[in-house]
Amino acid sequence: MSASETASVRLGTTTGRAVVGAAVLGSGLTLLDGTVVNVALKTIGEDLDASLAQLQWVTNGYLLSLASLILLGGSLGDRFGRRRVFVIGTVWFAAASLMCGLAPNPEVLIVARILQGVGGALLTPGSLAMIQGAFVQDDRPAAIGAWSGLGSIAAALGPFVGGVLIDYAHWRWIFLINLPLAVVTVVIAQRWVPETRDPHASTHFDLPGALLATLALGGTTYALIEWGGALAPYAAVASVLAVAAFLTVERRSREPMLQLGIFADRTFSAANAMTLLVYAALGAVLFFLTLQLQTVAGYSALAAGLASLPMTLCMLFLAARGGRLGARIGPRIPMTVGPLVMAGGTLLLLLVGDDGSYWTDVLPGITLFGLGLALLVAPLTATVLAAAPDEHAGIASGVNNAVARAGSLLAVAALPVAVGLGGEQYADPVAFDAAYRSAMVVCAALLAAGGVLSWLTIRDRVLAE
Repeated sequence: MSASETASVRLGTTTGRAVVGAAVLGSGLTLLDGTVVNVALKTIGEDLDASLAQLQWVTNGYLLSLASLILLGGSLGDRFGRRRVFVIGTVWFAAASLMCGLAPNPEVLIVARILQGVGGALLTPGSLAMIQGAFVQDDRPAAIGAWSGLGSIAAALGPFVGGVLIDYAHWRWIFLINLPLAVVTVVIAQRWVPETRDPHASTHFDLPGALLATLALGGTTYALIEWGGALAPYAAVASVLAVAAFLTVERRSREPMLQLGIFADRTFSAANAMTLLVYAALGAVLFFLTLQLQTVAGYSALAAGLASLPMTLCMLFLAARGGRLGARIGPRIPMTVGPLVMAGGTLLLLLVGDDGSYWTDVLPGITLFGLGLALLVAPLTATVLAAAPDEHAGIASGVNNAVARAGSLLAVAALPVAVGLGGEQYADPVAFDAAYRSAMVVCAALLAAGGVLSWLTIRDRVLAE
């Protein structure tokens, strides 16, 4: 199918299933690696003799390059073809995963994770933009719902997959497993997915903007993780200057990486602000809960992974229905109730300690958290895309993905510092337990704020316009 036949694919067809399948597999790789590493952190720390700061960089190095370059990835897809850039990103991601799996020390692993994020920045916006560009308008909400639900399962399955591989193989396999999955993704994309692009996309690429975005996020992340160190204040100042320079460059450039005018739409801006709050909480909850289960509750890596299974099931069976509900009644209620339900589940997870039962202390909270997430994800994604013109699907997807990853990045970098956790304390049950409880309260507050913001700003008619 040629690029000229865009927006003609129906969901129930072979091509429709292939588009969703390739998009889910590709974005699933990045989502899986965003969570699977949490289960392995304790084992990686012991095996490679890594400090807490190094373990944070193992997580945040990936999120940093992903969030910084994802806008560039979206604009490259709009210009050269979303499928083409998606495939290139998948191959890059697989090569970096191999480097992660062979890393001999924390420093090499951190570099490899940064390179993984570069590949993720190329493939992630394309995964959603392929759906937006290929499907007829009536089928887009359901297709996005299927993509959101199945893709989120990959994120939720991360701890389970990681636990199995760590307990029965080796932590290196959490990266090496990406190689065969990437091969399947590329084959499906090349054979069945139609090529789509923005015919009006610029031929100019805003490399200064990409570099300034990376410096801004990198400086902030370094300052938070290394807080108290000699270079942290300089990194913070550099980050502030980079943000100011980025906004100036994007405003003055005739062909910027980020069209700042896209934020003039109130719904688009509000949905992305809500994304920042919710995904900051999501990233932090998964990070702290997984370590709490292993360090304080004494779970094995596999048991800690299985603990999140109810969230996976909620996403599997309910996320697509959440998308259809948002299309029928409007996104405002799902985007309000979802985060509030997640906040309630987060507070229930305060029960997790050293002497409790999974059935009373973990299951209720993680299930409620999953129900809220399933209600929220598809309406949020559909709202962001509906608020932007179709020809900017790649950049709109890139913005939302960048905001989501930046939220998780900043939360994982900032919360350990904010709750007094540092050094080797991630292995100390008493110190980590106290930090965990403070972190959960902060996460619940972020989620509640996201729900309130949605109620005040999101319009119900946006998906019908």
